[in-house]
Amino acid sequence: MFDIGTVRRRLPLIALCMAVCGPATAADPDLWPSIRAEVFGTRAIQDSAASFDLYAPAQAADAALIPVSIRISATTVSRATKLTLIIDRNPSPIAAVIHFGEAYRNSASIGERVISTRIRVDSFSQVRAVLETGDGGLHMAARFVAGAGGCSALPSKDMDAALATLGTVKVKSASSEAHDPLWREGVVMVRHPNFTGMQMNPKTGAFTPVRFVDKLDIKSGDQSLLQVEGGISISEDPNFRFTYAGAAADKLSVTGSDSDGSKIAGTEIASGS
Repeated sequence: MFDIGTVRRRLPLIALCMAVCGPATAADPDLWPSIRAEVFGTRAIQDSAASFDLYAPAQAADAALIPVSIRISATTVSRATKLTLIIDRNPSPIAAVIHFGEAYRNSASIGERVISTRIRVDSFSQVRAVLETGDGGLHMAARFVAGAGGCSALPSKDMDAALATLGTVKVKSASSEAHDPLWREGVVMVRHPNFTGMQMNPKTGAFTPVRFVDKLDIKSGDQSLLQVEGGISISEDPNFRFTYAGAAADKLSVTGSDSDGSKIAGTEIASGS
């Protein structure tokens, strides 16, 4: 399995230096070539708007809470194996790596698939989604997002309050009369501050130690849908919304952990149309 921690440690230090120094300018170096080399080596990456696309706001209303979504065409989803979400100028550029389980790739009849989450952007940056297919091909979509300070922004709750509810999980799914009978939308929400290590505790003046959700394994019944490897670039209270094919009887469940080893687990609490 792709080791997000190893790659994150090996990325050039310039990524950290540039990301925390303010918005990008025309004179700033392009960080993408070095990130690309570390993550993908010399493998070719295609611009594949016909296969999938990335949606993100051009101007962030809140740089610590930016919605992004990836749409994968019905003809591509059966070949999709992994998605890497990258924010070039963040201190930790790899926001998440999502592995697609066999249950996620089945039933092309439901149409395109959508995956949504929320990210932090610390400096004006390209946000990239790189999709890998079963034949080893890489396909990329990118959007430029104007936003700054997302990784150092204070959490919405103080540290004690955030830690008190840490690990609480809500899991739900819903069907729709407008879609195929097997079409479902799942939502996994995890209460977790996802501390970046760059946020100052206003009570003590010290930086809050880094602590984030690093693994989530999402299943439909006993079959794997998605395995998510996360990092500090995912917003606090990580939220993943996704469409998939499944029967109403196959309840969603999630297990996982954070970077301190705390366990995360939850099972679908409601289903509806």
